[in-house]
Amino acid sequence: MDQAGKEKEALQLLAEADKKVRGSQSFFAGLFGGSSRIEEACDIYARAANMFKMAKNWSAAGNAFCQAAQLHLQLQSKHDAATNFVDAGNAFKKADPQEAINCLIRAIEIYTDMGRFTIAAKHHISIAEIYETELVDIEKAIAHYEQAADYYKGEESNSSANKCLLKVATYAAQLEQYQKAVEIYEQVGTSAMDSPLLKYSAKEYFFKAALCHFCIDMLNAKLAVQKYEEMFPAFMESRECKLIKKLLDAHEEQNIDGYTDAVKEYDSISRLDQWLTTMLLRIKKTIQGEEEDLR
Repeated sequence: MDQAGKEKEALQLLAEADKKVRGSQSFFAGLFGGSSRIEEACDIYARAANMFKMAKNWSAAGNAFCQAAQLHLQLQSKHDAATNFVDAGNAFKKADPQEAINCLIRAIEIYTDMGRFTIAAKHHISIAEIYETELVDIEKAIAHYEQAADYYKGEESNSSANKCLLKVATYAAQLEQYQKAVEIYEQVGTSAMDSPLLKYSAKEYFFKAALCHFCIDMLNAKLAVQKYEEMFPAFMESRECKLIKKLLDAHEEQNIDGYTDAVKEYDSISRLDQWLTTMLLRIKKTIQGEEEDLR
């Protein structure tokens, strides 16, 4: 069946479901099992939604899933309602990101009411990703990652919570909320250094924390590096720590060439990602800015 055929079948199913719902509201249906008609309508709306998906009519699919969800709520089938709201959200993602968020929030409300916080956290991450990629509202993405982290912590899923917090730190630093980023990197770094599996990544978090300190103030960064070396001696031998020290020296001497060479040398072995490049350029500008002030 081609897409037009699927769409036609979906529309027929919608009409059938609407008829069931209207029938369930009549006086006689009230006497003779109106709820069973609503259950049937739920199934038909879901079938229509899946037909619309096959026809790639994402908005119509989302709407049909929403209708199924509303009927499930009427029947007090909370879990089924939440599932349909998530299905609706996934369909709307391809056509109307804001409507996708609205549906996922409805699902989250049901899951939190049921005490299903791990699932709620997962959907907060989905919303954060829509804000990141589709709607490009980083403040709102941060808020949803933070909420997901809170729910994960409450359920003792600390590694999932830390993944969300690291996203928050990445964006907080980009928005120049350095203190917030520092607190997260230090917290995640401290928990990583106590774990045999995660110990290796601790140096990366302390490195990022030191860079955020550096963006606030050079002296802050110096003291932070000393603190990280005492807390985690392996940090002292890392390439990241050596780079930070070279950058601090270059900054103190107002040596912009020394700063650039240190970054190039590091980049030749470990490629700099976009975030690190941004932070290192911001720090470099403070050397240039101070040079201009001296003139």
